[in-house]
Amino acid sequence: MAAADGMTAHVLQLNDVRLRRGEREVLACVTFGVQRGEIVALMGPSGSGKTTVLRLIAGLEPFQSGTVQVEDLTIVGNGGNSANTLRLLRRRIGMVFQFHHLFEHMPAAKNVWLAPVHAHGVPFREAVRRAQELLALLGVEHRANALPGELSGGEAQRVAIARALAVDPPLLLMDEPTASLDGARRSELRELLQGLVGEGRTLVIATHDEEFASSCATRVLRMNNGMVSSQD
Repeated sequence: MAAADGMTAHVLQLNDVRLRRGEREVLACVTFGVQRGEIVALMGPSGSGKTTVLRLIAGLEPFQSGTVQVEDLTIVGNGGNSANTLRLLRRRIGMVFQFHHLFEHMPAAKNVWLAPVHAHGVPFREAVRRAQELLALLGVEHRANALPGELSGGEAQRVAIARALAVDPPLLLMDEPTASLDGARRSELRELLQGLVGEGRTLVIATHDEEFASSCATRVLRMNNGMVSSQD
């Protein structure tokens, strides 16, 4: 949760994060902060480390050294985090994957309420009500009973965003959100994300889409060879 005084400026802070896979240094001394209410775009060529940064922020990727702080919770490198720390971290973060990764055998609404009930202990009725509210907010309440294979790409993305918001996290991570969207859908997504920030959330987005980043992000961090090389 937020710091006791409620005035934490940085929702996210990475300090000297390093990650190696065998002999390859994937991330080298990555340091940056994200303030509450920002939309920060991570940009760079394929293999520069953008998606890896998102995954380790979300506790999905181990790293060797450095720290990642989300509000008042800190995770450290070299596997020094308890299961309870990682559980608390995942209450603070929602992640929307590039290919959505919805459970294909479950209807949209169940994709949204499943984790709150089974991973976070949210009462079933409360989780279902929250799922219905989120699907309505994102304009896909009429698809609540549809399986993922029956959804359009834009609908699947909105269901994935609803799932990421199901435990009301302060930080939302998105990987290549415009990859399969046409111009009209990009504009809809931009308005949606700006609305989420208006509700007090903070977004970090990995993207190759220069036009989307320039029109949506409050700041752009450019990555190259596993490092943040510059910011706009």
